[in-house]
Amino acid sequence: MKSRIVNAAVIQCALGGSRDDNARKVKQLIDQAARAGANVVVAPELFETPYFCRTRSRRHFQEATTLDRNPLIADMRLIARRNSLVIPFSFFEDGGDGRYFNTVAMIDADGRGLGTYRKSHIPTGPGYWERRYFEPGDTGFKVWRTKHGKIGVGICWDQWFPECARAMALDGADLLLYPSTIGAEPHRPDLDTRDRWRRVMIGHAVANVIPIAAANRTGVEDGIAYYGSSFVCDDAGEIVADMGRVAQGFAMAQIDINAVRRNRRDWGLTGYHRRPDLYGALVKKD
Repeated sequence: MKSRIVNAAVIQCALGGSRDDNARKVKQLIDQAARAGANVVVAPELFETPYFCRTRSRRHFQEATTLDRNPLIADMRLIARRNSLVIPFSFFEDGGDGRYFNTVAMIDADGRGLGTYRKSHIPTGPGYWERRYFEPGDTGFKVWRTKHGKIGVGICWDQWFPECARAMALDGADLLLYPSTIGAEPHRPDLDTRDRWRRVMIGHAVANVIPIAAANRTGVEDGIAYYGSSFVCDDAGEIVADMGRVAQGFAMAQIDINAVRRNRRDWGLTGYHRRPDLYGALVKKD
């Protein structure tokens, strides 16, 4: 089987500035990644603004937009089309019916919108009051057939739930993307979750024989430090691109989509090896 190489890039930067400044910074980094040969580029979660969920205030709802009225969506589609890039665009969605969501709009390499995924698992706690703003998503997990392979997207807290990664792998995903915003725990200043954050996604990569690209913001916003550490790992869980905690820019790795498909088939984690008749406990309510 011939190789089918996809270059997956993660964007990492500080995002404490204005909406315009943040948008300009991310667009510049996406353009840089494209010039370096990227085919798929993922930026941090909710990159248009500082991470407003660290506080609980109704004024932040003014940041929400419908997909069609988001001021950046046209720019992202143009960038995607101009550079033959797949871009998962993370934004605060006004659902138009009184509900609000943490959403990704998937843009294919020809600039077409392929649909949206709404974050399924919504955290709440000091510094991460997302339930104050977002409804749990109602789209179900999504895998999109793009020019650069079949791609699934989870959003930040989704990455801690193995069911999310498994569902997308079973749906045929060649690559999983996780736009993220994570850092210090204000109520536990002694707790650094960086390593476990990486390990849980590396575990998904190994368990599902699938490469993963996760993008996180860096910098300090209102005293909360975000630890960056954006990375790409291969389908064996080896980190093949790494931004570190504080660097701003992008990191990129080559993924052989055909090799991923062959490895998953040979490893035997799908098909008749599975026992769905025994998995009922996974869908029981707590």
